[in-house]
Order: sequence, then C-alpha cells, then structure tokens
Amino acid sequence: MINQPYYLAGRWISDGRELEVYSPATGDVVGVTYRPPGAAADEAVAEAKKAFPGMKEMPVYRKAEILKRIASDIEKNGHEMAELIAMEAGKPLRFARVEVSRAVQTFTEAAEECSRIYGEILPLDVSPAAGGKTGITALFPIGPVLAITPFNFPLNLVAHKLAPAIAAGCPVILKPSSETPLTALMLACLVDEAGAPPGALSVLPLEGSAAESIATMPGIRKVTFTGSAEVGWRLKRAAWDKRVTLELGGNAAVVLHNDWGDIDAAAERIAVGGYAYAGQVCISIQRIYVHREKIDRFMETYLEKVRALVVGDPLAEGTVVGPMITEREAERVEEWVEEAVKAGAVIAAGGRRDGSYYHPTVITGARRGMKVVDEEMFGPVTAVFVYDDFDEAVREVNESRFGLQAGVYTRDISIARRAFNEIEAGGVIIGDIPTFRVDRMPYGGVKQSGFGREGLRYSIREMCETKLLVLSR
Repeated sequence: MINQPYYLAGRWISDGRELEVYSPATGDVVGVTYRPPGAAADEAVAEAKKAFPGMKEMPVYRKAEILKRIASDIEKNGHEMAELIAMEAGKPLRFARVEVSRAVQTFTEAAEECSRIYGEILPLDVSPAAGGKTGITALFPIGPVLAITPFNFPLNLVAHKLAPAIAAGCPVILKPSSETPLTALMLACLVDEAGAPPGALSVLPLEGSAAESIATMPGIRKVTFTGSAEVGWRLKRAAWDKRVTLELGGNAAVVLHNDWGDIDAAAERIAVGGYAYAGQVCISIQRIYVHREKIDRFMETYLEKVRALVVGDPLAEGTVVGPMITEREAERVEEWVEEAVKAGAVIAAGGRRDGSYYHPTVITGARRGMKVVDEEMFGPVTAVFVYDDFDEAVREVNESRFGLQAGVYTRDISIARRAFNEIEAGGVIIGDIPTFRVDRMPYGGVKQSGFGREGLRYSIREMCETKLLVLSR
C-alpha cells in the first residue's frame, strides 16, 4: 500500500488527516495521502507568488529542458503509472497505457510550444493622427494558476494544465480528484526531479469547497477546471475577476448517415466510443442517430459488438469495461435506466449491475425528458434513435444543453460542411466518433459544456496576457 505525502512548493508533507484511496474494482485501499490543513492553501498561494517572477523570466531553453525531462521520466515510469491509474481510477490497463503515452506527448509538445509564444508587429498609421507609430505585442505569463482536475484522467488531464503553465511561466496549485490523488502526486515527484523551481507546483488533495475558496484569493490570476457543469459555473461566478477555463460535461452524439458504407466498422468504433472505461469520459458516446435505411444492419452489428465487450478486472489485459468510480455511481446509472424503462424505453442489451460494475447497455425508444437522453450519462449506456433526413438529425443533436464534441459518419462533403456549420459543439469529427481527441486539438465546448479551450497552444495563450508597446518615430 502506498503512503504518499502531499506536495507543497517543493516539500513533501504528511500533516493533516489521512485520505484513503480505494480501488473501484475491489474496494481495497490502494494507498493513503493526507488532507492538507487550511493554512496549506495560503502557503501554497504565497509560495506560487514568490516563484512567479523567476518563472516569468525563465529562458525558453530551460523551460523546454524541464518539460522534456518530465516527458522522458513519465515514459520511463510508464508501467508503474499505468498500473496506478488502473488501481485507483478503475481504468482498464489498456486505456491507462494510452493515457500515459498521451501525457508523454502532452509534455513533449509543451516543450516545443515554448519557442512559439510570441506576438506581432502592427502598423498603427491607419489614420493621420497615428502617423509614425508602430505597435508591438508580446505575451506575458498571467501569474499563479489554480488547476482542479477530475478522476477519469488522473495523469493526462493534470498534464493538460501543468504542461502549458510551465511553458508559459506560471506556477500551479493543483487540486486533484479525491478519488485519484496518487497519480497526480507521482507526477509531482517527476516534476520535482526535473528541476522545476520551488513554488512552481503544489499538489493539495483538498476538499472541493476548500479548493473553491482558493479561486477567490487575490494571488490567483487564473482558474482552470475540468469537472461537472454545476461546480464549474459556480467557480466562474466566484472567480469573477480571474481568467477562467472550464472543461465541463458532455452528452456526445454520433450521426450515421445513409451514404456511409462500412456499417460494421462504424458499429465497432461506436461501441468502443460508448463503453470504453465504462463510459466515464466527457466525450463518450451517449446518443446515436442512425438513418432509417441503415438502422437494421447497424443494430444487428452494434448489439453483437456491445455484447462482446469484456467487462472485468481493470488490471486484466483484455478488459474494455471496468468498474464505475464508485458503487454509488453505478447505482445512479441503474436508477436512470430504470426510470427510462418505466417511461417507455426498451433495453436492447445489458441493463444489469454487479456492485460497482454496470454492464454495457443499449436503449431504444428513449425520448427527451428522460435523464438518459437529457443529462450527461457518464456511464456505459447508449441510446439509439432513427432519423429520416439530415436536418432532423442535426436538430436532435442540438436539442441538448451540452455541446462538447459530435461525430458524423458521412462521405458527402456538403453534409460534412453542414454538420460543421450547424451542429452546436466545440468540435465536429467527420468519419469518426466524437470520442476522438488528439492532445494538440483545441478542446472545449459550448453551452453547458464549458468556456475556453484546452490543447497545448490554446492553453498557453489562455495563461498569458497580451501586452502592447507603441513606438513613435
């Protein structure tokens, strides 16, 4: 069992009450860390403010060295990190390994982006009154950043906040999920060993309310949050005078149009996109819209693919669907499905819970007004709908308060362009599922799905202020 102190500005501390971390699969204790006392937050902010001038002036080559060293050390420790993710998050090992490799790429790309943080030259003599003047813009780091991350990507979603902050020159106070703090603290070890200056990072496994109070502190200049819409928008209201990025929930839809040929491949891909890691991804597929001409063939293949998904121990090599993060979450999914069935929906596959495991479930006959359609499922359940024309499909996709990503299977460029123009989402993926993400993409949503964008170049920009210099001849 791991006994891991928390990390405060270069020091490892075991003060505070114990926080036990449990395996979602077995209920066993994976490890122990500590809830920092209230004074730790004040100290972390003070140390971040103290570290900021040095990080602001740190040369590009030095920031790149630190980021490359972190990437290299994640790769060297990849096996241990993947196993830890599987144990504390319940993520199947095959997907935990993918998360580790993505984190390597995230820090590597941040190292490359260090040298691309630049402004532009603006001719200002656009009116007689501005004759002889030239503007020069430059980007300056905004200052200490509060980062709050969820359980489902305990390494790479931390990397998506920490790597751009180091590249920009901003210290970070990280509040990881209470369900998965050990992976974040393991990453802190690597950041420390890579030579990040004291105060560049603090990792505090605080209660949620304590972390939210940090957002209002004068020393914090930016808040970046990944989690529920309810908490995210509350944070934005509290941190009204800060720069805020919110990456919130989703209700991802995929449309399978009648011009798509390989139904079997699409069905297999959609099954993975809906059920991998028990659907606990913001862009897991929840709603599937299939053209009437393709519905019979799709359902035949899709149900076969869903039933073949391996449910079980996240440490087993073949597992695709592991446990929900807690048994209570599995009970919630069960309740939502039962509610839909009572209102007229039909279970075409699955519909069974075993403790914290909920088996991959396909629903037909669902409609708006049901939680399985309207809310973020964040579980291994998909609902299949039939449509007759593409305009109808777009309307249905947009009938959601969320708008993170959507996928459209079509070979028609005019349909693809209409999807891009008309679907209300931060990203539209043509010829693939909405669960597709590459870490350099601008990633974020519209409506209740968030505010701002992540992805290395975009996150760095949001952690910088644009400053103007005007020169006169």
